Amino acid sequence: MDLTAAAYQATEGGPLDVDRDFYRAIANDGARKLTESIHLPIRSGIGWKIPAGSVCRITTIEGPQVADLNLWSADNPRERFWASRTKQLHAAHLTTFNRLWSTLPYLRPMATIVADTLENYGVDNEGGRVHDLLGTRCDPYVNRMLTGEDFDYHCHSNLVRAVLPFGMTEFDVHDVLNVFQCTGLNDKDQYFMKTCPAKKGDYFEFFAEIDLIAALSTCPGGDLSVPLWGPDAKDPVDVCRPLGIEVFKPTDSLLAGWKQPEFAQYAGRHGLKAKPWA
Repeated sequence: MDLTAAAYQATEGGPLDVDRDFYRAIANDGARKLTESIHLPIRSGIGWKIPAGSVCRITTIEGPQVADLNLWSADNPRERFWASRTKQLHAAHLTTFNRLWSTLPYLRPMATIVADTLENYGVDNEGGRVHDLLGTRCDPYVNRMLTGEDFDYHCHSNLVRAVLPFGMTEFDVHDVLNVFQCTGLNDKDQYFMKTCPAKKGDYFEFFAEIDLIAALSTCPGGDLSVPLWGPDAKDPVDVCRPLGIEVFKPTDSLLAGWKQPEFAQYAGRHGLKAKPWA
């Protein structure tokens, strides 16, 4: 028995197995139609809707920049991206053909990654990998704790402002996928962040399996080449860059046979038994 084998393993045709030919065709669809284009300035956030069956691309339009992504079901925002379970089902750093799963009691793929220009980055000499689920968003509460100062444009705050038009609040903002972010664990099992390896024009694409509300923050740390905290910290505004967001409608014929995933099939009783009336 391999004690280091993945705890959750895909079996052919099982729920963790994906139709790679289908998603490759979606990614390579040269006839897809652009339905929305967004320019996201530095140190800001935005929310937008992605219809089921669409593709969303996030692009480093001017150079390396880290982004923090949240997802919710557009029909029921209580169903939202579950970073921790996604990390267990796939990996702590995501790439092509990994899926973004939703919280209990829904537990279904919300999106599937179909293209990633950094998918061959692999593991660098320090153990860094890209598209991080190990950490979460930067926030003003930790910043105040560490520095004694208030700063209103951390990713958490950017995401809070982004979701307000959709009737959501700070309580709906959740653990993120850190797109383009390079991270790992050092020999003391401590979380580290490295300079973003993305170049101008790199992109990350995912296919919406359900109707989504997405929110994205351009991290105030920019490409993370400047320390945010500690004795060497300084304002990294000079290494902050905007991002591009595009939504595409695939060719109709490619979606033939595709259907939205169902909710988890667990009956939901949790061992509770009805008691007769006294």
